[in-house]
Amino acid sequence: MSEQPSQPNSQPKLASELQGNDASPSASSIVVYKRLLAYVRAHWLSFLVGTLGFAVFAASQPALAQVMEYLINAIETNEPSERYRIPLAIVLIYIVRGIGSFVGNYCMARVSLGIVHTLRVELFNSLTSMPSSYFDAQGSGHLISRITFNVNQVTVAATDALKVLIREGLTVIGLLAFLFYKDWRLTMVFLLIAPLIGILVVFVGKRLRKLASRIQVTMGNVTQVCSEMINGYKVMRNFGGERYERERFQQASDMNTLQNMKLATTVAANTPTLQFIVAAALGVLVYLAMTFMDTTNPGAFVTYITAAGLIPKPLRQLSGIVGKIQKGVAAADSIFEQLDAPSEQDTGTYTSDRVQGRVNIRQVSYAYAGAGKNVLNDINLNIEPGETVALVGRSGSGKSTLASLIARTYRLQDGEIQLDGHSISDYRLDNLRAQFALVDQNVTLFNDTVARNIAYGTLQNCSEQDIRSAAEAAHAWEFIQALPEGLNTVLDEDGRSLSGGQRQRLAIARALLKDAPVLILDEATSALDAESEQHIQEAMDEVMKERTTLVIAHRLATIEKADKIVVMEDGCIVEQGDHQSLLAKAGVYARLHALQFRDA
Repeated sequence: MSEQPSQPNSQPKLASELQGNDASPSASSIVVYKRLLAYVRAHWLSFLVGTLGFAVFAASQPALAQVMEYLINAIETNEPSERYRIPLAIVLIYIVRGIGSFVGNYCMARVSLGIVHTLRVELFNSLTSMPSSYFDAQGSGHLISRITFNVNQVTVAATDALKVLIREGLTVIGLLAFLFYKDWRLTMVFLLIAPLIGILVVFVGKRLRKLASRIQVTMGNVTQVCSEMINGYKVMRNFGGERYERERFQQASDMNTLQNMKLATTVAANTPTLQFIVAAALGVLVYLAMTFMDTTNPGAFVTYITAAGLIPKPLRQLSGIVGKIQKGVAAADSIFEQLDAPSEQDTGTYTSDRVQGRVNIRQVSYAYAGAGKNVLNDINLNIEPGETVALVGRSGSGKSTLASLIARTYRLQDGEIQLDGHSISDYRLDNLRAQFALVDQNVTLFNDTVARNIAYGTLQNCSEQDIRSAAEAAHAWEFIQALPEGLNTVLDEDGRSLSGGQRQRLAIARALLKDAPVLILDEATSALDAESEQHIQEAMDEVMKERTTLVIAHRLATIEKADKIVVMEDGCIVEQGDHQSLLAKAGVYARLHALQFRDA
């Protein structure tokens, strides 16, 4: 529609705004991560097999430490048979270790990628059912970033982090169990560092969560600026906005880089700090072992120290996943926020195979969120079946908003709109919209064939002959035949290789193919040259017969034949009647008409 609510400010958010976003996270990390891991249920078998594989991998660590004891004892006793057993045992341990690692990694990858796929599909599907007001309130760049960048961050949390958590966690548990088995008193001393590690992990986790949330916002800003520049490159070229766009992108990218550097610094400082704590504890443990442990059995002593020395590596790996999990949690939080957003309400139950097209509008007022004032005020209008009604007026007078409310693109706030005597809120939403065909001045085409662009959505099962007939009626068949593969020609993004008039004709063909009883034409011929407009107008005159038609037009010459012309100003209907009667009134319509035709 030509009069949509203004989009929120797409400028990159300032540091103060980013800080404000972090002040009260919508949910704790644990709650969000639990919800993320709830998606594992659909892949429980792969998860179980993967966990068993990692358990086998973890068991190989204390097994290797135990081999050290056998090796030292064999050296002392010089037992010949051990020369074959110990090397064979080492080889077998590594074979089993490798099998466990492969099974664990493979199965966990299936689980985590399955989770990510499910989230990505749910996220996209949720957008298809969101009300129009949701898209008005969200920048397209942030929505796209959520599906691409944020989902990739969830991949890190659900893939790498989950894999490391299970594998290294089981390894630490296995090594600690082995140490308890060897000497539980010394092991209890070693475990005194656990509270220190816990405090460090909690502190770093909170810091990383805040930074990860800021990164989501700044990455959305980067995507938003890119999207606006790419879609508006003609305006940028025409008005010399290259420098402005470069500065905007530089600012957005700088902010994203700054937040990523803060995150990298925190992660980089966390690992050596944790290693120092573990190394200090290990040093104390070695001292105590050398002082109090029975050193008459060198094999047992070396085995204990070896097993204790194997713990820092998996602990270091575990400390590294805190950052990954927090980044994934921040991303998942934004994803769940969208998934929890209310979808478009559809409480209607009434259906009609084909309405007659009688529209009654009673005391309708409407205001966009955050607009501050109504864009429509107490609108009353009756449209009879088969009648052509034109809405005219200056930009911003509420013409397109009224058309959007009739088709329930936006929900009514005050008043009532009836279609064939039934409130539009009583209709099932898909059935209501099946009664309308829209031709907008802002044509949307998809990266698909010409035929599928005409036969889009519920029209996809239409025959090729029906598609051709619609194209001919829209005067589009001539240029379609000239395309490399005719109807099977794949259009580029938004049909940019076509002229504005050609794109408009495809949109008209789409509306003609739908054959709905109510037509909404929002500046449908605005992109056409004079000759094409004449042809299209003839086609539209034919297709409007026996259909209720709502025409929104700025060029008054295109609506002079309308049964009723409704003049709007500041959200109100100020005049209505046919062309001649309105001219005779010498009112608002007459002045608009005189302004457009004063040169003639």
